Formats: sequence, structure tokens, C-alpha cells
Amino acid sequence: MPRSRALAVSAAVAALTAAGCSSDPAGQVPANGTRAAATPTSAAAPALAVETVAGGLTHGWDIGFLPGGKALVSQRPGQFALLSSTRPGATVTQVQADTADIQVGGEGGLMGMVVHPDFATSREFSSCQTHEENGAPVDVRVVTWKLSDDEKSATKVKDLITGLPLNASGRHSGCRPTIAADGALLIGTGDAADGSAAQDKANLGGKVLRVDLETGAPLADNPDPRSPVYTYGHRNVQGVAVRPGTGQVLTAEHGPDSNDEVNLLRAGGNYGWDPAQGGAVPGYDEDVPMTDLERFPDAVPAKWESGETTEAICAAAFLDGGQWGALDGALVLTALKGAKLLLLTLDGDATVTSVAVPPEFDDRFGRLRAARTGPDGALYVTTSNGDDDKLLRITPQA
Repeated sequence: MPRSRALAVSAAVAALTAAGCSSDPAGQVPANGTRAAATPTSAAAPALAVETVAGGLTHGWDIGFLPGGKALVSQRPGQFALLSSTRPGATVTQVQADTADIQVGGEGGLMGMVVHPDFATSREFSSCQTHEENGAPVDVRVVTWKLSDDEKSATKVKDLITGLPLNASGRHSGCRPTIAADGALLIGTGDAADGSAAQDKANLGGKVLRVDLETGAPLADNPDPRSPVYTYGHRNVQGVAVRPGTGQVLTAEHGPDSNDEVNLLRAGGNYGWDPAQGGAVPGYDEDVPMTDLERFPDAVPAKWESGETTEAICAAAFLDGGQWGALDGALVLTALKGAKLLLLTLDGDATVTSVAVPPEFDDRFGRLRAARTGPDGALYVTTSNGDDDKLLRITPQA
């Protein structure tokens, strides 16, 4: 990001903070424990207009935009919802799909989703889902689907990736897919509450995977061309966002009882989560640091930490486009437990320099999960309260 743009975003977020955003601790900036000052500036951040596109959803987990202005929303209980548009008043139709093999429970079910770039001709999209057989949990997998021409049903094309670990309770299931700037499929995964998973490169849990979208095969320029593992040492990656114009990839990750993290991905990087302490500690010891720099001096430090509490940050997306004015380039995080939206300013190296909570979202809509920037430049967010959940459209007020 050009330095002038980063400074403008920083000033705008500071203005948001000064203008009455939540006084809740929104995180340490940068990750070394210092805080960004909410200094008044002359650059005013635009107020946000929040519209309800549609209600009647149940734990909307992800959003995919279709050619022609329609959208798909994956819902954790195992249904895909087709929205007639991304504007207020859209109608919701449940897509018929055989999802009987999805294990729904705890944090698991039908989760993240990506619409394939060639959807106009292939009609394909892929989703993360927890898989069971004969009522027993098997794994988390990524499945490719094809939407029928009449948009009433979806049929399974193939299991794109299998073998992601699954906890019987659904705990730490991940799973967020995103298309990288180079067309690779990136998948953030959870460690399934397995103490050894994150540091075990043969285990697909606690990782960010990088694969071919069509075949699921590891890419030849991965750190190990035989493996889909791109980064490791993660706890539960819930958000993956590609920074426009840079190729940088930022992830949002759940902490235990402190220090949710935002991380900048570095090929082959270890992000330092090791609740088994190399096998020395039995079970799943969550008293260890999220990024254990003593045990792993070469671990990649977080770009941002939530500090002494957790917000349960979830999806991540960048605001992009001149219509956002001074907020152009800000990183958006949704929060489940925190029930808020976080706006983070990043410098050119993706170090977080300021954090704000827009007052339009401070505990007004409850738990927030998905966040995707639409083709129209608006930000789309889902609620995840379990009762009449909504798809929200966020734009800057004129």
C-alpha cells in the first residue's frame, strides 16, 4: 500500500475512534503490547450505512457472489441459501443439496465457501464441511458443487480435499477458503483441539493450505511441492483476506482466553502455536502463548493481538475502492464473542497501527461471522445468532 494511502486510513480510523467508538479494549497495536493513540485528526472517516439485504438465515457462515447480482450464503446447519440480489428486500430460496453427510455440531457444519472464478461457465463453487459416515465424525473436507441452471439445486462434483482433522465435538474446525491473487486456493484450518496438530506438517490441522482450485493438488511452488501446507503453527484460522494490489495475505485467528491474532502469511512460516509443547505436555494445554517465541525463536510474530481478552475474531476482508474515502484499504474483522466489527489500519508491511470499532456495529447486531467485499465494492457481513440471522450490506454514507 502506498504510504500516503496508509496514512489516510490511519487518520480515518483514528477519527472513528475519537468520534465515539466503543471503549472496549479492541486490541494491542502493534503486537508487541503498545497501543495506538486515538489522536484527533482533520480527516473524517465516513459514517457507515448498514442495510439488511435479507433475514431468515441460520448461522450464515460465508458469502459467494454470482454473476448477475445474486449471492449464495452457506449456513452452518447444512443449507445453501440463494439470495435474489445483494440489495435490501432480496428473497431467500433454500437450494436443494444432499448434505446428509455433514456433521452439524459445535463449531462444525457447513462452513466457508468460494465461488469459482469461472462460475459463469462451470457453475461450480466449493465449500468446507465437517463430514460424517454412519453417524461418526470422519474429517473436515472441501467439496466442489455445481449449481443447476435453474438455481434450485446443487449437485456434488467431487471431494476436492479430504483429511482435515475433525474433533468429535466440532471444536476448532476452521475452515475458510479464499482465492489468492495468483488463483491458488488458500484454506485456513483449525487444529481440532489436538495438541500436536499445529506443529505436525503431516497433519492438515492448524495450517493454511495452498492448492490448485480445480484438482486440490499441492502447487509446485509450495514450500514442499508434495504438500498442501503453506504455513503451520496456527490454532484456528477463521479468516483469510488478500490485500488488494499487494498479494499480501492476512489471516484472522482465534486465541484461547487471550490474544486473538492477525497474521501476515509467509511461505513456510511457523506461527508458534504448540499446546503439546513438542509432546512434553499431555493433552491440549491452552496456557501456552499463541506465538511461542521462546520455544520457536524463528516463529512469525503476529501483526496484531487482541490482548488480555478475546473477541473471537472471525472473517477478514479489505475495504477497497475510492467510495470508501479515507477508509480505503482498511482491514475489517468480524467478531463473534465481541459482537462487533473491527477496523484495522495497516502500514505497507501490514503492521497494524490503529484499531477502531464503528459505532454502527458495537453490539447492535450480535455475533458477526462472514465478511466479504462484493463486486459492487460494498462490504457484506452475516450475523450468527442462530435466530433470524441476516445478510448485511455496508457502504459509506454519502
